[in-house]
Amino acid sequence: MTGLTSERAVVLASGGLDSTVTAAVARRDGYALYLLTIAYRQRHAVEVERSRQVATALEAHQHVVIDVDLRTIGGSALTDDISVPKHRTESEGNREVPVTYVPSRNMIFLALAAAHAEVLGASVIYFGANVIDYSGYPDCRPEFIKAVEAALQAGTKAGMQGKGIEVRAPLLRMTKAEIIKLGLTLNVPFHLTHSCYDPIGQIACGQCDSCLIRRRGFTEAGVVDPIQYAVC
Repeated sequence: MTGLTSERAVVLASGGLDSTVTAAVARRDGYALYLLTIAYRQRHAVEVERSRQVATALEAHQHVVIDVDLRTIGGSALTDDISVPKHRTESEGNREVPVTYVPSRNMIFLALAAAHAEVLGASVIYFGANVIDYSGYPDCRPEFIKAVEAALQAGTKAGMQGKGIEVRAPLLRMTKAEIIKLGLTLNVPFHLTHSCYDPIGQIACGQCDSCLIRRRGFTEAGVVDPIQYAVC
């Protein structure tokens, strides 16, 4: 899909709810979608396959999957044999950085997205970060995004030529319910998305932080979540 303009946007697409709504926003904004998915040997690798399905559903111009082995570095319940927290309350989730934080993941992802954008001649990266329902991750905060933009301005050919690469996080200050409602207006294929950190096969556990945030969002939005959960 070419959109309303010929401009290209690189969209970091995990196959999750937020990144899928973000891609739909980029399409609404008139950009040709160039989806980029990072397969980092995460325990919930089912999201990579979901990202392919989302790319097809959103009629992305291109979808690239890059393999990056972050399991070699480790340090996260998403890449190591560390138990994923279950049944945490909102106050517990906001108290500290959880073990599901992957060290420097978003910095690595945005660097790869910037490299891809330079090759494509794209001036914008869409990124599904959220500062409200972000589970305590430091690399989803607005100050991090601003710092990355400054680094890209200083350290890329595009920046040196005065073009720059903008990092847009359109969902940054939205609640999950607001994100879901926005997605509904944009015909987002929620049934294809995967949010769970610790799935049983391809079925969401229903108990991890990500599942709890997603389920609460659909409840507050007054909409039935179309995916299946192992624990209701």
